[in-house]
Amino acid sequence: MTEAVLEAEKKQLAKEYKKLLKISYRNLTAEDKKLIRSAFDVAVDAHKDQRRKSGEAYVFHPIAVAKIVAAEIGLDATSIAAALLHDVVEDTDYTLTDLEQLFGETVARIVDGLTKISQMPYDKDVSLQAENFRKMLLTLNEDIRVIIIKIADRLHNMQTMDSMPSYKQVKIASETLYIYAPLAHRIGLYNIKTELEDLGLKYTEPDVYHDIHSKIRDSKEEQDAYIEAFSKTLKDSLNAEGLNYEIKGRPKSIFSIRRKMIAQNVSFDEVYDKFAVRIIYKSDLDNEKFLAWKIYSIVTDHFRPNPMRLRDWISSPKSTGYEALHITVMGPKGRWVEVQIRSERMNEIAEKGYAAHYKYKNKEKDDGGLENWLNKLQDTLENSEISAVDFVEEFKLNLYAKEIFVFTPKGDLFSLPKGATALDFAFQVHTEVGMHTRGTKVNGKLVPLSHVLKSGDQVEIITSEKSKPSANWLDYVTTGRARSKIKSSLKDEKKQIAEEGKEILARKLKSLKITLDEKTINQLVVFFKVKTSLDLFYRVGAGIIDNQKLKDFAASRSNAFVNFFKNKIRKPDKPQDINKEEITEKYDQLVFGKEEEKLDYKMANCCNPIPGDDVFGFVTVNEGIKVHKQNCPNALQLQSNFSYRIMPAKWIDSTQREFKAQLIINGIDAVGLVNNVTKLISNNLNIDMKGVHFDSDDGVFNGKITVVVKNKTVLDNLVMKLKKINGIDKVKRV
Repeated sequence: MTEAVLEAEKKQLAKEYKKLLKISYRNLTAEDKKLIRSAFDVAVDAHKDQRRKSGEAYVFHPIAVAKIVAAEIGLDATSIAAALLHDVVEDTDYTLTDLEQLFGETVARIVDGLTKISQMPYDKDVSLQAENFRKMLLTLNEDIRVIIIKIADRLHNMQTMDSMPSYKQVKIASETLYIYAPLAHRIGLYNIKTELEDLGLKYTEPDVYHDIHSKIRDSKEEQDAYIEAFSKTLKDSLNAEGLNYEIKGRPKSIFSIRRKMIAQNVSFDEVYDKFAVRIIYKSDLDNEKFLAWKIYSIVTDHFRPNPMRLRDWISSPKSTGYEALHITVMGPKGRWVEVQIRSERMNEIAEKGYAAHYKYKNKEKDDGGLENWLNKLQDTLENSEISAVDFVEEFKLNLYAKEIFVFTPKGDLFSLPKGATALDFAFQVHTEVGMHTRGTKVNGKLVPLSHVLKSGDQVEIITSEKSKPSANWLDYVTTGRARSKIKSSLKDEKKQIAEEGKEILARKLKSLKITLDEKTINQLVVFFKVKTSLDLFYRVGAGIIDNQKLKDFAASRSNAFVNFFKNKIRKPDKPQDINKEEITEKYDQLVFGKEEEKLDYKMANCCNPIPGDDVFGFVTVNEGIKVHKQNCPNALQLQSNFSYRIMPAKWIDSTQREFKAQLIINGIDAVGLVNNVTKLISNNLNIDMKGVHFDSDDGVFNGKITVVVKNKTVLDNLVMKLKKINGIDKVKRV
């Protein structure tokens, strides 16, 4: 390295330091400047022998990250110092203890969080990548500034990737689109989110990026002229009202234009709103809302608004803290133009996110958005039931989801992702309210739990101490919070049933002169082909393993030869191999063919099979594998005409899913018969009655009952008990 180059770098470093202090969004005290100077000197010293791929001194990277943190995000001096030092522990001889002694505990903690994140491996396996993402979010627990500085670090890496090999560019860009852009969006850093998305597209789909980029550049002159004409029309009226404002034209990002082209299946020229006009006005806090609607009134005096495209995020800010009034109007030449109306404060919050919130925080304005989000995120992170991939999907779903605003009966406002149901709302109010939901009313009318809410709905939750979540509830909710709470409750309930099952099993075995000990449990697990001991107890508690099956077990056990043979086979299985805390999740599936493969399937509507039925698979032309009962009305015709499309199928086991079945009952009408039938069904804990219809005609009784059961054993037991009721002649399944 020549003397001249080193000298030039020294001068450049001095300039960069001055620039860093000058561009800071916060007012820096003498103490702040001292802290930043010390961090700057340590970073320069620590990285003095390092160079980037481009040949530039490595220290310019942490300085650039610190500039993004200082100016574009607007964080405090502590964050600027941590940004300058973010690679020091990982790449140089400095330790965390050194940093704590030099800069205090907070800076050291933030740097430690950043070091942990950068050491997480990138993995092609989506589930491992998702798990790393979850771990990264756990650093929020320590300090949200860790994630914000990491986003700034990623932005600078994306801006300077040209000298990297293309496979690395694609890897880093993909990870950015998958994780960092959504995070920036959620923290309210919209400008950074946009830049990350555009740069992500530049490296993942370079041809598409450059094509759209050149088209935007070619049409820039025409767009500038259009915005000028549009603004001119408004200026006289805005000036007449004595408003202090600025009108800016802003082209939509390359990434968002690309997204529109795909979603609407149109070409670049057919995307109608490729730019937005932003009106930013000066105002004190008390008049902000009044002036926003005044400007709205002036704009709509000149241009006809699209009534379906009004977005009022001033009265109800987004959960990211974003406030603005958006209207889409018909501009000159018949073009739709999006107009965004924001005060200077709102504009800063839109661009700086968390930091601007902090600056403008006061008692008049609620700043709970970010805190609420962090609390919700913490709830989800701490829930080990949800898999990492599910977590990421839920996170991204709830991130980008459009928001709706609904009210409680008392008028309190809640925001939910678009598509949320009445049951989601119950869990949003409070976990305990969700857990004990019995019914829901929307705008005064009773609605199903799965009812999809709309903005402005008033929702009332009816609760009952006796109500508790069922497996069906997972089909009624869309938010991650509700799903994780329901899953957790179902698991607890299964454990409770298993505990009862253990007592029942001990009692029943005692009557068969068998003691329930470790050895017997192992024999039962093998005999009933279940995965764990808890699984076994659960099946006894749920009535799936009944008296007859236990008698079969006792008989097989008393046969000395069989017993000896089984012991030989079972020798490798030690008692401790059985996990007593686990309940099998995916045992309710069908397997197909000789290889017993697990494949996707649908139930045939013609015979509505349930677990335990003898079934076969039929490969359809358009709908994949359909499962029919062996005695289905269509079985013969399918098996004779399309034998080559028939797949043998059998149930491995079932306790998890619930199935609908219909029973037809005939008999002689008698007083109290209906009561006896409904009482018998409702007293059985494993059966849920969904529909009842009874007719009596000249002394003959006909009934149709729809029930939800776990499997065929439970249904067969019900049919047997119904037949014993006095007056009932026939009970058959439809």
